[in-house]
Amino acid sequence: MFSRIFGKPKQESNALATLDKLNETLEMLEKKEKVLQKKASTEVERAKDFTKAKNKRAAIQCLKRKRLYEQQIEQLGNFQLRIHDQMIMLEGAKATTETVDALRTGAAAMKAMQKATNIDDVDKTMDEINEQTENMKMIQEALSTPMSAVDFDEDELEAELEELEGADLEEELLQPATTAPAAPVHIPAGKQAARPVPHRNTAEDDELEALQKEMAL
Repeated sequence: MFSRIFGKPKQESNALATLDKLNETLEMLEKKEKVLQKKASTEVERAKDFTKAKNKRAAIQCLKRKRLYEQQIEQLGNFQLRIHDQMIMLEGAKATTETVDALRTGAAAMKAMQKATNIDDVDKTMDEINEQTENMKMIQEALSTPMSAVDFDEDELEAELEELEGADLEEELLQPATTAPAAPVHIPAGKQAARPVPHRNTAEDDELEALQKEMAL
């Protein structure tokens, strides 16, 4: 009786500690995933630079590293999903334990009142425990599944490199012209520069003025 009374807080403490550990691991995996995503983006930018420099081999290597980072990101995503499943299972197990404890307390009260034991409650409790145990075994078997080997498709890498080259060419064609015509300079009224007086031939001008006077008469 006393062992059950003092054992219950210890079990709850262990369950909470395990949940805290799973949360810490989940946060660590999320941070690592962000780092890998940043590295993958960096490799894409480097591949673009090597493509502009006509270094196709170096660009392909960058894309290969990017693929490796993406596979690691996918693995981390699977790990996070498994941890979420583990947390759900643990929370369910904790709820089941609390339910079982409540049932045991009720059974004890019933026994004190009726001096009898309800065997159906015991069978139900054992069925729930067995079910949770089977679920835990299934999760452990899933975690022990080996990862598949890394394999690269050279045709896909070539196609991705061509897409990068096409994107860079399109970006260069869409860039606006760097030079523009000079804007006209506005000169305020009254401050405009005087126009130069053209050089005139004096003899010709005199004859023209004389002709104009005769026509006027």
